Amino acid sequence: MSTTAIFVQQTATQLGPILRELPRWAGVAVLLLVFRPLLVGLLRAAILIVRPRTTRDEQRRRAHMRDIQLMDRMIASSSGPSHAAELRAMAARD
Repeated sequence: MSTTAIFVQQTATQLGPILRELPRWAGVAVLLLVFRPLLVGLLRAAILIVRPRTTRDEQRRRAHMRDIQLMDRMIASSSGPSHAAELRAMAARD
């Protein structure tokens, strides 16, 4: 028997189990592609159950507190009293 035939026979023997599983994996891939919108929706619903969205009022309060903390840090790191007064004036505009 030639070396090419032996190589082909050994390769076919090694690839046999992989080729038998290939249709199964292709079927799983097709199902995932077909039902992707449903699966994404279920995942989003599960995420909302674990971590619900905050209301707009809570978001606004958080943003306001973040702004206040930013101004406080800017005032603390300012180089002089005039900068601090100017930053306080900017903060009071809201």
